[in-house]
Amino acid sequence: MTKSIRSFLLLAAGLPLLGQGGPSEKARQQLEYTRAHYTKFDYRIPMRDGVKLFTSVYVPKDASKPYPMMMQRTPYSVSPYGIDNYRTVLGPSELFTKESFIYVYQDVRGRYLSEGTFIDVPVHSAKLGPKESDESTDTYDTIDWLVKNIPGNNGKVGISGISYPGFYSAFSLIDSHPALKAVSPQAPMGDVGNGDDAYHNGAFYLSANFGFYTSFKPRKEPERPRARGRDFDYGTEDEYDFYLRMGPLSNANEKYLKNENVYWDDLLKHPNYDTFWQTRAEAPHMQNVKPAVLWVGGWFDAEDLAGPLKLFYATEKNGPPTPNTLIMGPWSHGGWSRGDDDKLGNLDFRSKTGEFFREHIELPFFVAYLKDKPMEYPKAWLFETGTDQWIKFDSWPPQNSVEKSLYFGPGVTLSFTAPAGAQGFDQYVSDPAKPVPVTAEIGSGMPGDYMTYDQRFASRRTDVLTYQTEPLEHDVVIAGPIRPTCALVVI
Repeated sequence: MTKSIRSFLLLAAGLPLLGQGGPSEKARQQLEYTRAHYTKFDYRIPMRDGVKLFTSVYVPKDASKPYPMMMQRTPYSVSPYGIDNYRTVLGPSELFTKESFIYVYQDVRGRYLSEGTFIDVPVHSAKLGPKESDESTDTYDTIDWLVKNIPGNNGKVGISGISYPGFYSAFSLIDSHPALKAVSPQAPMGDVGNGDDAYHNGAFYLSANFGFYTSFKPRKEPERPRARGRDFDYGTEDEYDFYLRMGPLSNANEKYLKNENVYWDDLLKHPNYDTFWQTRAEAPHMQNVKPAVLWVGGWFDAEDLAGPLKLFYATEKNGPPTPNTLIMGPWSHGGWSRGDDDKLGNLDFRSKTGEFFREHIELPFFVAYLKDKPMEYPKAWLFETGTDQWIKFDSWPPQNSVEKSLYFGPGVTLSFTAPAGAQGFDQYVSDPAKPVPVTAEIGSGMPGDYMTYDQRFASRRTDVLTYQTEPLEHDVVIAGPIRPTCALVVI
């Protein structure tokens, strides 16, 4: 074997930017199908504190049988608005549209046409008065109203969502409504201050967060989405150069954001994993979960790779047995929701992984728990990169896995054998005026497939330490959590 394990110590920043094309003939036909088979209704559902949340409901026109409800709660708008304006696809994929559910879309508190005040990455309050609300109670109150007021429902509700809607999906598991039977949080922000979106193990994702908060801003009153204006003008196609010219992060407000976004301000006020972030972590609240759960994530998700893993482990640990399954595929952020996903960047997975997930995992999960068509799910169903195959596990990490340690050694070596003798150290000089780039390309935004890039160019820098093993004698499969332990001294 000529392969070895190499470890890079570097600071990365990035956000996959997902583009959308114009309407296709397929989309036109899908919209015609949706309009022909569903009737749309709009409601303003009251919460226990009197705030009303805007909710669109699509009901099958065939009233010969009752249907379960599929819900998504989002801060990104339930558009198109108006009972004559329809979504093209209902549910997580077009497979759901044709399977027939009652579909529910809700603007969360303080976003678009919903009343109230929006809190970015809200805190769950364990002790609430009878007239106090958070996202857990908002979900509960919404479900309670729906099952009592939407004709033709069978009393069962499922929730799914990707990224921020995935975060709200996970929130629904806290003190859940009895009618909530199946939930799939997909790429959820499990811990924004330590692993997801904002700070990745202490490293601030500058490009991702600055780009996001140039458009994701507070709203003073309920309103429909404004006509899309020009995206933020970086003034250059070289975003690396843009951030160099920005200087310290404190300059971002003065030069560009003009102190108009308190969400961005909160990120910079809390660079450490303090109480602000600790109280926003969802993992401690994954206790006594009752609905069946399907956690979904991507091995190449630059934004929320940690979320589904952390929340899966917490659900396993903190309550009575509940159907709890982890799905991890070879995807970028949300990549499983569209396309074939047989390739990502320069990688070829030799199968249509996204299509497989949507047809054989996602849809059957909700059908099983909402339409009483049982299907056995493993504890974990993962795509093994390298061998390019889906593998089912009865436990995760696998029962036959063995914990191993990799050690830094002299001469920037890496070994499974602990080095003998006294502890040593390696050092490098870091110049804030010349930060480590994530890719060698010049461009604005972060490519969605950047985690597949060959990043060996960074190892040529004096401020990047590279450790490497001798050639391996056999294949090594990494299964389960990786826990780095190191000491960093700044002089």
